[in-house]
Amino acid sequence: MITGFGVAVAVAAALVAVWAFVAAARGREPGRPLLAALAVVEALLVAQLVVGIVLLIAGDRPHSMVTYLAYLVGALVILPVGTAWALAERSRSSTVILGVACLAIPVMVERIHQIWGAGHG
Repeated sequence: MITGFGVAVAVAAALVAVWAFVAAARGREPGRPLLAALAVVEALLVAQLVVGIVLLIAGDRPHSMVTYLAYLVGALVILPVGTAWALAERSRSSTVILGVACLAIPVMVERIHQIWGAGHG
């Protein structure tokens, strides 16, 4: 995996998480700008999936292929599920849900890189 890109994805998700928590502290529901930021993070996650698949096609292999693929796909699912949940119940707490979903992304990205690195160390 490309470490710099993974760091960019994790930092972007963490920044959006902070934004969501500040909005929740101010009693705000999720607005369009926050949802747009989530879409940007999701686009970065799609790009990460594409990079991961290209690396596999090129012949590189992680230590555990199934776990690696599960984390790649799992990271893609977190934000849409969190967003659907948050939009079903538009309130201050739904903004917290988005923040928590964003905090899960850096953890997933780190695990992807750990699994990838275990096969290359």
